[in-house]
Parts: sequence; structure tokens; C-alpha cells
Amino acid sequence: MPFVTINGETYYLWRAVDHEGEELESFVTKKRDRKAALKFLRKAMKRYGQPKVIVTGRLCSYRAAMKVVGNADRQETGRWLNNRAKNSHQTFRRRERGIAKFRSAKSLQKFVSIHSSVHNHFNQERHLYNRRNFKLNRSTALADWRQLAA
Repeated sequence: MPFVTINGETYYLWRAVDHEGEELESFVTKKRDRKAALKFLRKAMKRYGQPKVIVTGRLCSYRAAMKVVGNADRQETGRWLNNRAKNSHQTFRRRERGIAKFRSAKSLQKFVSIHSSVHNHFNQERHLYNRRNFKLNRSTALADWRQLAA
């Protein structure tokens, strides 16, 4: 879970990523406790339903929140199991450097929610396709985006 510093205060970025690496939900909190984890889990589960397996880090807040929700038996933790979530932070960090700094938690939350949907739309997983198909998929995504923005 990455953290972002705004005006000298640390904020934590919670992310839900599916098995294909698409970001489902993003959430910014001031604290990293059971209450924040519970709020994030409930928000994600309300929108996407009950998951079969939840892969998390070893933070104790996850386990405590899972017990409250009733998913403690579905939680998996391991050394490399949460790599999908860790890798999804890289694009966010790249974008964050371009912006320089966030001024408020509200602007951070707005950026995170918009960034995940844009990234999911344009992430074509280049390694799965040959060049011609990749370019076709990318141009289709760009045409869809231009239609949405018009």
C-alpha cells in the first residue's frame, strides 16, 4: 500500500485489483487501521460482490476487517501473492511525478479514481498480442475515448 505526502501529512492509498491486473477500486484514507480497511472492503464488495479469494499483504488491519465482514477464510497472504496490486502502483507513481504534488486529499482521491479508469481503458496488455492487433486495439480504445470526451 503506497503512501502519499500532502502538506507534510501522510495519506494511504488502498487499491483493489482483479486477477487480470485491472484496478477495481481506489480509496484514500488518513489512517491505516481496521476501520479504514473495513470501509474500503465494504465499498469494494458493495460494488463488485463477494470475491472467491482475497489476496492481501500481511497488514493486521486486513485480517481484522475480514473477520468483521466474514471473509477471513477467503484471505490469502504470501510473499509474492500481492504482486498485481504492487505493480498497479507503478503507473500511479509515474503520473504523480508528472503532477509534482497533490494539494489536498480530495484532489488525490479524484485523481486516483479517474486515473484507474483511464489506465484500465488504455492498458492493452501488449505482451498478449502481435503488433498489428495491438495497434488495432489501441486505436479502437482511442476512438472510444474521443467519442466519450466529445
